[in-house]
Amino acid sequence: MRCSINVDHIARIEGHGNIHLAIEDGAVATCEMNVVEPARLFESMVRGRTFSEIPYIASRICGICSASHVVTDLLAIERVFGIEVSDRTHALRELLIYGSYLQNHATHLFVFAAPDFTGHASVFPLATEAPELFNQALALKALGNELCTKVGGRSVHPITAVVGGFTNEISRDEYLALAEKMEAMLPFAEQTVDLFNSFPVPDIETAGDMLAMVQEGHYPVCTSRDARFVGTGETFDADDHEARVEEYAVPHSGALFARSRLSRKPYMTASLARINASWGQLGQRARLAAAKAGLRPPERNPFRNNVAQAVELVDALDRCAGIARRLAEGDSCFAGSSEPVPFTVRAGRATGFTEAPRGVLFHDLELDEEGRVKHASILTPTAQNVANLEGDMRVLAEKMVAEGAAEADIRLRVEELVRAYDPCLSCSVH
Repeated sequence: MRCSINVDHIARIEGHGNIHLAIEDGAVATCEMNVVEPARLFESMVRGRTFSEIPYIASRICGICSASHVVTDLLAIERVFGIEVSDRTHALRELLIYGSYLQNHATHLFVFAAPDFTGHASVFPLATEAPELFNQALALKALGNELCTKVGGRSVHPITAVVGGFTNEISRDEYLALAEKMEAMLPFAEQTVDLFNSFPVPDIETAGDMLAMVQEGHYPVCTSRDARFVGTGETFDADDHEARVEEYAVPHSGALFARSRLSRKPYMTASLARINASWGQLGQRARLAAAKAGLRPPERNPFRNNVAQAVELVDALDRCAGIARRLAEGDSCFAGSSEPVPFTVRAGRATGFTEAPRGVLFHDLELDEEGRVKHASILTPTAQNVANLEGDMRVLAEKMVAEGAAEADIRLRVEELVRAYDPCLSCSVH
């Protein structure tokens, strides 16, 4: 078999990217994931800016993940200033990030990924063929928007989360109403796990490792400093991420690629990585849904990231409903006020670390004595994922070539693999 497979614009992903596969004499000679977005220079934009401006500028890297960028910057700034926030503030930040999970996962699964398995070019035929499914998917996305709005002040680029706390909180009744809405959406989320588990996918194993935040007794999204390579077990503090993760340039990509400095392997960071790292810390309903779908560690098929995202929808709804109910009870559950704590500006360097919907996110900031940025470095999930995605494309193509698959089938499956990673190529060239 000899052919060249070129996808000049990968549909139904965030940003612009191309695929180039060359197959010669029955072997994959070239496999490239071309990120063709231009550099956006956010790291340069924030230099010289005061600490209070940074979260709002960085949030513009991504609409869906804007809450994660805000919280990640706040964590870095607070680490420099030596600020300890209240348990209540931590809880609100979890709600804010989980709101973006609901936004992202619902959009990715039903708008971007579902057409791959229903034989459609877009999501719109679902509105006619399965109106109840379509409307519930939209309602789930809308609930994520509402959660971000209630906690963060608006659905994207939150404004109430500031250094040391929050400038506003909703009322007890609003917390309880949110909890009721999230609990009512749980059956649909569980059906979503079953739906995406029912779709047939190729049987492959990822080429590299996986990276996720870990915390004893918790399924963490913003409450831990520890990152772990799941395969090797290498665990490190977020401040040490540059010593553990190497970024490097390749000629066919506008985004830097990433790999582990120790193992020299690329890695995946996403819902699938989180579930591999913290399966036992999922809530009971999510763990049951995952077990029913056969999603247990070690799960190394990147196509199963779709199922992992569906499981996280169950977990996020269940977990956030519980947090909202406890917030409604006042100080008895979460100690302290969410009002910003007093602090003193000082110089220093630290890394903020969260789990954005698409994977781990690092913000490395150095501030001077006036709290202005001297250095900024941002490592987004997709920038970390692209090298491993390219490796998995090769694994998939080699398997299909060996099985004698037709060129059109290889092309389709490779595109499906890219979408299963849920990449944001615009974020990767931040």
